[in-house]
Amino acid sequence: MTKVIDANNIRYTKRHEWVLLEDEIATIGLTDRARSEMGEITLVELPAAEVEFQAGDEAATLESKKDSLVVLAPLDGVVTEVNQLLEETPELINSDPYGDGWLFRLELTDIGPWNDLMTAEEYEIYADR
Repeated sequence: MTKVIDANNIRYTKRHEWVLLEDEIATIGLTDRARSEMGEITLVELPAAEVEFQAGDEAATLESKKDSLVVLAPLDGVVTEVNQLLEETPELINSDPYGDGWLFRLELTDIGPWNDLMTAEEYEIYADR
């Protein structure tokens, strides 16, 4: 079942990742648009817990039968949790990219840049170009 997300708490990157903010924890995932373009995800390599990232650092790798994608950390923070379910069932990204298919969570070191990410409306305009 796809999780319903409050549009006020989610932002998007130009690389088609979504970022859900709850307190100072950001959950990161791949948008349905990007997932659709990649085809069926077959392999996921996630970061280790406690790793610190700066925005733009390579954080995860996704592979499908036709493509691969490096997911960049959208914000500065420390990994607090990774979605262990994806190691055994990477296809969760295909069936539920905004719910059970999330990738990892970051405890943000600076929450300010989250506001610089695109809103849902801005992302739709950007993605439709």
